[in-house]
Amino acid sequence: MPRFRINDTTLRDGEQTPGVAFTIAEKTAIAAALQAAGIDEIEAGTPAMGEEEVAAIAAVAHAAPRARVAAWCRMTESDVAAALRAGVRYANLSISVSDRQIAAKYPGGRQEVLDRIAHVVPLALDKGLTVSVGGEDSSRADPDFLHTVLDAIAAAGAYRFRFADTLGVLDPFATEAIFRRLRARTGLDLEFHGHDDLGLAAANTLAALRGGANHASVCVLGLGERAGNAALEQVAAAIPRLGLGCVGTIMADLPPLADIVAAASCRAIPPGQPIVGETAFTHESGIHVSGLLRDPGTYEALDPALFGRERRILLGKHSGSAALRDALDGLDVPHVVLADLLIRLRAHAERVKRSVTRDEVVSLLASAAE
Repeated sequence: MPRFRINDTTLRDGEQTPGVAFTIAEKTAIAAALQAAGIDEIEAGTPAMGEEEVAAIAAVAHAAPRARVAAWCRMTESDVAAALRAGVRYANLSISVSDRQIAAKYPGGRQEVLDRIAHVVPLALDKGLTVSVGGEDSSRADPDFLHTVLDAIAAAGAYRFRFADTLGVLDPFATEAIFRRLRARTGLDLEFHGHDDLGLAAANTLAALRGGANHASVCVLGLGERAGNAALEQVAAAIPRLGLGCVGTIMADLPPLADIVAAASCRAIPPGQPIVGETAFTHESGIHVSGLLRDPGTYEALDPALFGRERRILLGKHSGSAALRDALDGLDVPHVVLADLLIRLRAHAERVKRSVTRDEVVSLLASAAE
């Protein structure tokens, strides 16, 4: 089974979520939690933002000494110098590779992109940095030019190419095909960084891994620019569950990690958020609960215990008699009374528009006997 690397950019792209800003204390707490969860790489920030950010990146590196802590930089000498001041040993150097972005940002066109790679990557290597090159807007790049960029990156001495679906325009089928072509072209490590504008970032990330990528760029809770990035917890859980390979992620540490990031970003975790949401392992439907009480595998493909969580069965409008009997465990309720109680339960749930507690059910049972 291939071993895939989970590279988290919550502290960089995640903090670029509109309205999100982390303090240094919050960044170091997140970094420590990421390390505890077995995340391979932490993209700690953008040192070119200034000396306060440089200090924050240095603090992150100190808080997570066992993780690979990287700085995100533009393909410039000044950004490399800023990364060195932060004390990191890894740098992700980014440059646009689509003609549309190149025309807007680089007067020298495609040749300037290649010249910058040929100049800045060796410079960073000479300074002792391990270098990955990110292709901004790779998904809209001319495929032939992208192959030329790959060759330039390899010749310059970088070890990895990050393919960025910067605008979130890909689908999983196209993504897998692209990465099959890239893998056939290069021996570089390949990373996918997907945005969620169409709600496909996690699916595209998994497709990239199927196609030949060996690194997944993710954010806790799917934070990131606009609609966000692929969610760390979803990608990390899906890789082994779908039989794609293995990861170093400690699954039970994902919910507490999500709680830390949610608090720092002042964003509540949606109840139905996969893996870490409050209702991710909660059941109400009568058919589902009846099966679960016999065999949890009938309606759970993921064991909640894997993530340090517990299965919950709630009573509500869609509950059936099996759930009701389970909730009333210890009370001898005749079948005819149970049928009437179920009607009362459903009506009550519709009135209060929430789950119904066991105490409320007992009260309903008492009122039915009067």
